[in-house]
Order: sequence, then structure tokens, then C-alpha cells
Amino acid sequence: MENKDFYNEYMDLFLEENSKVNLISKNDEKYLWEKHVFDSLAIEKFFDKYGVCETLLDIGTGGGFPSVPIALTYKNIKVIAVDSIAKKIRAILAIKDKLNIENIDPICSRVENLEGKYDVVTSRAVSSLNKICEYALPKLKKNGYFVAYKSRKTPEEIEDAKSVLKKYNAKIIDIIEYDLPLDEKLTRNLVIIKRF
Repeated sequence: MENKDFYNEYMDLFLEENSKVNLISKNDEKYLWEKHVFDSLAIEKFFDKYGVCETLLDIGTGGGFPSVPIALTYKNIKVIAVDSIAKKIRAILAIKDKLNIENIDPICSRVENLEGKYDVVTSRAVSSLNKICEYALPKLKKNGYFVAYKSRKTPEEIEDAKSVLKKYNAKIIDIIEYDLPLDEKLTRNLVIIKRF
């Protein structure tokens, strides 16, 4: 994972935007690196196992997590960041312009209105697995991956998602666990779903 210093300018700009638009809670600002940027960059663990993709769609990107840290770190990935809330997309556009991040395209839209299919779809803290799969899986290319960032292993969510996975000929192939760099133990999971 990249050195935290590499992201300082981005984090400063993010906090500037956060003071105008509520992208993350004020309480979370002091944990911006640990809870948001570091967490977003956990996708490195997926790329290490399954390879880096060419196109990535981030659904419900909110304040730009994981889309902006991914675009900053992986210049060769074309990142589409979609959210239906215009002020959040405007904040990401401001960060994109100031940092000159050429490989990210923030779009204000509902995901179902987007054209095209992608190698990888991500989603972080958006919805339950079965709901988000309904939006993510149709946007995947054949043999593409949906990487769902989840705060904990949720056997119930996985159970609930079985019918939607079957509908789109998709399967959970891996769950990658990692801890956030905090004093308290906060374990996160990347639920890796492949569409066949």
C-alpha cells in the first residue's frame, strides 16, 4: 500500500470539501486515513490475487470512496464514480480538477441509467448485499468481479443474496479479511463475487 504521505494533499482537499458538503461525519474526519482512505485501498489485496483491471465502476461513491483513492493509486484504471446526489459528485469533481486526476469520471446518475459494462464493480457501505448485487451484477462484463466492501462477515446477507447471485450466474468466490490501522480492532471484508 502506498505511503500515507502520498495522500496528504488529497486528504487536505477532501477535508476542505467536507466543510462545505457533509461527505463524512465530523467525528470521522480525524480517522479519514484509517477509516476511509486506507479502507478504500484494501482493494490492493484483491488486485494482488486476481490482477489489476482496466475499467472499474464504483456504485454509490458518496464522498469518493473507494473511487478517488483507487484512481489516485492506479493511474491505468479508468474509474467511473457514480452517485445520485449531485453535491457529492460536485465535491469529487472539485478534487479531481485540483489534483488533475485524469482517470476518474464522476457521474451524477442512478446506476441503472448508465451504459456499458465493466471489469470490476465496487461498492462500499451502500446497501445490503442482495440489494447492491441487483445494481452491480448487470454492470459486469462476463468473468468480471464485484468487490463489495463489508464491515463484517454477514452470513445472513450472503444467504439473502443467493437468489440474485443465481439470477445473474454469479458466485461468491472469496472473502478477503483485513483490519483497519486503529487501536480498536475493526475487521473489514472484501466480498468477491464473480459473474460467469
